[in-house]
Amino acid sequence: MQIDENILFTWGAVTKRYNKGEVIFYEDDPATCYFQIISGSVKMYNTNEDGKEFIQGFFGIGQSFGEPPLFIDETYPAQAEALEDSVILKINKEKLLKILEEYPSIHQHFLKSMAQRIHNKAIQSRQIINQKPDHRIKAFLSSYKKQNNIPNEDKVQIPLTRQQIADVTGLRVETVIRTLSMMNKKGIVEINQHKLFY
Repeated sequence: MQIDENILFTWGAVTKRYNKGEVIFYEDDPATCYFQIISGSVKMYNTNEDGKEFIQGFFGIGQSFGEPPLFIDETYPAQAEALEDSVILKINKEKLLKILEEYPSIHQHFLKSMAQRIHNKAIQSRQIINQKPDHRIKAFLSSYKKQNNIPNEDKVQIPLTRQQIADVTGLRVETVIRTLSMMNKKGIVEINQHKLFY
């Protein structure tokens, strides 16, 4: 979801710089703000007792993250961290709700965006539970392109590490490496100088 930055600034939004690896909010922190990325990128993830990450999602320029708990007075279900040096716009919950009241078109677009995320998460969960590694990876890569408004027929570099793909798909990194190599041989993906294209 992207709300016009001028509207957000008019209602009192501020920007904050985050260094690569800096935490924006922790799992179980109270949800108090709306976040929208001006530059950089963010991952949301959970970590188990063994330190293994499960990535809930990646977010880039113009995208927002962490909104669902704002509407139900819950805590954040995952931790958000800057994947690179990032500038993030932030506005408190009360002001966001007033913007949604004042601008019905933003409110409608916001609802559509939230519904799309819920739908994508349901599809991702189904892929992780039911499918073989190559199908999981292909489904994730397709979802990644869709989330970033990249036409499926366009081949682009996927700027994620093999470990990040493993953390999203629930696979071991060794399985991801082996499966991507097999998918490269079949022409499903392209690996050129260790860079992944899909």
